[in-house]
Amino acid sequence: MSRILIAEDELRIASFVEKGLRANGFSTTVVTDGDAALTSAVSDDFDLVVLDLGLPKRDGFDVLRAMRAAGAQTPVIILTARGSVGDTVAGLEGGADDYMTKPFRFEELLARIRLRLKPVGGAPELTVLRHNGLSLDLRARRAQTSESTTDLTAREFALLELFLRHPGQVLSREQILSHVWGYDFDPGSNVVDVYVRTVRRKVGQERIATVRGMGYRLV
Repeated sequence: MSRILIAEDELRIASFVEKGLRANGFSTTVVTDGDAALTSAVSDDFDLVVLDLGLPKRDGFDVLRAMRAAGAQTPVIILTARGSVGDTVAGLEGGADDYMTKPFRFEELLARIRLRLKPVGGAPELTVLRHNGLSLDLRARRAQTSESTTDLTAREFALLELFLRHPGQVLSREQILSHVWGYDFDPGSNVVDVYVRTVRRKVGQERIATVRGMGYRLV
């Protein structure tokens, strides 16, 4: 199980990222200031660091520079509200492996984390998800059943990918919102129900079951 350090002082975002990563099989530790981030990054055996730049006590740039100066080669993904070209360049030139700006979608962060953790020369990348006669091509963003092949919009793809990575598991509307629409979502929205209906029309009404009062499940 890969261990990920989340250095983020906005507790809502830290909780959102932590819950999402744990649901996808990662072990996580959250720290909320730069001093703790640096201490953890250089002394503990983490596989990746998700690093905010606007940390108290020591900002993310300082943490990153000190990590690299100490010889820590742990992959770092910067996750920040600072979206200027100058900040992006400074982060990457300072030793970050990737740079994402807020607001963000969780599935994109997850994809970038998986990419950075992919072992060199390891198992081939999974490009197709399959379950019960349904397949999803992750590169072409295309769903296929025995009856048809259909292209998907970005949201439809993210929703179906979430179901296929958790077959048989009941996913609440709140879980789906946070994974597909990001941390800054409206919990009272009916957008999940709308998109579930759309995906059902494309892959088969019977494939996604409604669990009354709880959410949806891929069968």
